[in-house]
Amino acid sequence: MMAGFLLARAGVDVIVLEKHADFFRDFRGDTIHPSTLNVLNELGLLQRFLQVPHSEARELSARFGSTAVPIADFSHVPGPCKFIGFMPQWDFLNFIAAEAKTYPNFRLEMEAEVTDLAGSGGAVTGVRAVRPEGGRLTVEADLVIAADGRTSVLRDRAGLRARDLGAPIDVLWMRLSRKPDDPSQALGSAGAGALLILIDRNDYFQCGFVIAKGGYAALKARGLPDFRAQILSLAPFLGERVDELQDWDQIKLLSVALNRLDKWYVPHLLCIGDAAHAMSPIGGVGINLAIQDAVAAANILSIPLARGPVPVELLAEVQSRRELAVKLVQGIQSFIQRNFVSSLLSSHQAIPVPPLVRLLGAVPYLRRIPAYLIGIGFRPENVRSPSKEAG
Repeated sequence: MMAGFLLARAGVDVIVLEKHADFFRDFRGDTIHPSTLNVLNELGLLQRFLQVPHSEARELSARFGSTAVPIADFSHVPGPCKFIGFMPQWDFLNFIAAEAKTYPNFRLEMEAEVTDLAGSGGAVTGVRAVRPEGGRLTVEADLVIAADGRTSVLRDRAGLRARDLGAPIDVLWMRLSRKPDDPSQALGSAGAGALLILIDRNDYFQCGFVIAKGGYAALKARGLPDFRAQILSLAPFLGERVDELQDWDQIKLLSVALNRLDKWYVPHLLCIGDAAHAMSPIGGVGINLAIQDAVAAANILSIPLARGPVPVELLAEVQSRRELAVKLVQGIQSFIQRNFVSSLLSSHQAIPVPPLVRLLGAVPYLRRIPAYLIGIGFRPENVRSPSKEAG
């Protein structure tokens, strides 16, 4: 959506295809980091965007048993917004779609599920899609941008294969009601063999319960009362609210993947976001890296695309621009998964606060480092694509 908006803003004819009738999908990434807010500010959209209901975290802390440790302070990140915003992803997408639709050269096709690439003899000329009622749609295009996620159909059809970097965890997502006086739990609570993340969604918590990869069946076999007790041990203030979980259908399993393509493109096709590099939920950076990909793609491709098909060398330039940042973040995520999360989940007793976390808690200045890495990241992008007048 962001790539389509930026390209349309630059005068390129754009069609965005969306499989569903709306964007309402719960338990998607909903963190809006300062890097994304800086992009919105550069586009002149920030003040309107901040009118959309959201919550803000200016500091992140981790809880080990009864000990809460501050680890990230966003008060010094560059840009006007010194916080991470939490907003349902459908609200973010609806906002960007509304802005994009002010350009007459932008079209959004809902309920159009992309099923294949169009073309012959291996040459990509567009995509094929189907409608729910059985109708078929072919879109011819000078460039196809595959942003269809970690199970990307277009990536597979193009013969691009992801390198699996290993993800030893899965996450169970669910909702529990929130009270105004609840403590902030923006990052997580760690206990014996368990890790709980509570994201403030104003009147409820989006809860992430981290488990070892493939451990869902065993957890489910122990029953809901045992699961509720585990949640309560990590967040005692929830009290009787854990009884809101009455059925396993309320709990959604996210199978975590950490991978990336060695090559993000073929002629006339470019993969970005999770289609190019699936991220671990650690740090909540996936959506923001995808937006940075979109900004970089628009910066590099918008002017050539306005003239017609782009040479494959420019697609390679997009990958070259973004690849190092992806590799660095995935390296950090992989390190944390192997050296902290896996050992935590295999432990049968409460673990002490790790030395590095203790150091962050003791030295406030050091909290700027994780805040910058999470909030801004490596090689943040600035909007350099041109702007045409909206309709």
